[in-house]
Amino acid sequence: MSNKLKITAVSGGAGKPSRTSALLEEITSRINQAIAIDLHLIELSQISAPLGATASRTELPEAIQADIAAIESADVLVVATPVYRATYTGIFKHLFDLVDQNALLDVPVLLAATGGSDRHALIIDHQLRPLFSFFQALTLPVGVYATESEFVDYKLDSKSLDERIDLAVSRALPFFKSRQ
Repeated sequence: MSNKLKITAVSGGAGKPSRTSALLEEITSRINQAIAIDLHLIELSQISAPLGATASRTELPEAIQADIAAIESADVLVVATPVYRATYTGIFKHLFDLVDQNALLDVPVLLAATGGSDRHALIIDHQLRPLFSFFQALTLPVGVYATESEFVDYKLDSKSLDERIDLAVSRALPFFKSRQ
C-alpha cells in the first residue's frame, strides 16, 4: 500500500505542445515537491477522438475507462482547461459528463485555466466552480489563471504566475488527504 496521495490531473488542452498542459505540469510538480504523490495525468489532446466519438462510458476504450476510474478514485483532482469562447472546452465537459455524479463528493479540486488575455480570468469562478459544485466536490479557494503572455515557447515565464501557483498550492495542501 502506498503512502502517496493519489492525484489525477486533467489537461483540457486540444493540442501539443500546450500552455494548459505546461501549467498543469508545473502545478503538480510543485505539489510533488511538498508531498509525495502518485500522479495520473490525463491529456485530452491524446484521447479526444475516441472520447468525442461516444456518448456512453461503456463504449469507451479500456484506457479511457481507466482514466475516468482514476478521476473517480483520486484523493485530489487538479484540472486545467484553455478558455474557448468564455468557457472550458467541449471535450473537457464531455469527459466529466461520463464521471459518476457521486464519485467526487468532498474531493478537493484545484482549478486552473489558460487564456489569451485577462478578460477570461473569471472562468475559474463562473464556469469551473459550478461544474465541480454539481459533483459536490470541494473546489479549493485559490485557482490559477494564466495568460498567453506568461509563457515563452510553452514554458512558464512569469514571476507573477510563479507566485500565483505557489499561493494556490500552499493554500491547497491543508485540504489534501487520502480517501482510504
